[in-house]
Amino acid sequence: MTYHIVLNRPTDLVGLAQGARTGENPRHSMAELAESLGARVHDGSGLEPDALDRIAARATRTRPLWWAIARRLRRDIAPGDVVFCTGEDVGIPVAALCGGRGGARVAVMMHYVDRPKGRLALRLFRLAQRAALFTAVAHPQARFLEGFVAHHGGRARAQFVTDQTDTAFFRPGPASPDKVRPIIASVGLEQRDYATLAAATETLDVDVKISGFSADTKVLARAFPATRPANMSQRFYAWPELLQLYRDADIIVVSVFPSDHAAGVQALMEALACGRPVVVTATAGLEGYVNQPDAMRTVPPGDPVAMRAAITDLLAKPDERSRLGERAAALARERYRLERYVEDLAAALRAIGIT
Repeated sequence: MTYHIVLNRPTDLVGLAQGARTGENPRHSMAELAESLGARVHDGSGLEPDALDRIAARATRTRPLWWAIARRLRRDIAPGDVVFCTGEDVGIPVAALCGGRGGARVAVMMHYVDRPKGRLALRLFRLAQRAALFTAVAHPQARFLEGFVAHHGGRARAQFVTDQTDTAFFRPGPASPDKVRPIIASVGLEQRDYATLAAATETLDVDVKISGFSADTKVLARAFPATRPANMSQRFYAWPELLQLYRDADIIVVSVFPSDHAAGVQALMEALACGRPVVVTATAGLEGYVNQPDAMRTVPPGDPVAMRAAITDLLAKPDERSRLGERAAALARERYRLERYVEDLAAALRAIGIT
């Protein structure tokens, strides 16, 4: 029996592992999982989608590469093999073509499948029957998948898995010596609500620094206010710069729109791991992650008054910021470390491999 890990695009896991050893970037969880399981990794490197892949992609509004990966994998797997897909984007094509084939068992990490396109794909490709395991890092997605499988009489299991960060890379450290004034930092673009953050901070004597880059103007227009305040900047930060941004920040703000998937969870965990005080939007998708009042402050979605109050209160209380930061770093080491995530996933995959 062989384990297979499927990524949605070519990824230099070897180079990332080398970079992690020299402190240039965090470890990649799938490189660690592959090592733990002795798994083969499939990321589409060297594959050229053919006409059938392009037709399938057009019909399903997906990418030809994902179907090419699934088609190649169908030739490679053997009875009893276990296949883990890191997202529903490539996971649905893999499950559709490989699920149950010759006794192979397919597991898919589902990030945001509880929406019309995802629901349709689950039904169309009979994923409740073809998959052996669904995992999710958001409680609402895991509950939806449990209900979907039960309703459709499937054999798949649905399992919540707590998300992770590399606490060996993201860890507390000294701030830059040349800081001029307090820094409020925020990271990421997915489902980010920087308009609320801007309204909460535009008149404060702080620098608001956003790490996030996209060439998609629609993504940027949704994330940011039409006019950015003079104290707000946004650019791409390479990994070492990002680590230092976390360390320089007096407060990290994770400001997201209401959602039932785990938007913002990576930024939250990285901030906690760096021992920084955090103000985070409490959304349904972050259920279970934001129920730690001794390690963070929560505010309602889209409420600049509450966000401003939380920020100004923490800025005025350095001892409270220090206490929150210490508890945040301890929480990350206890609950969110990469090693625990890899252990949980490996155990779940081994379990379906022997059933």
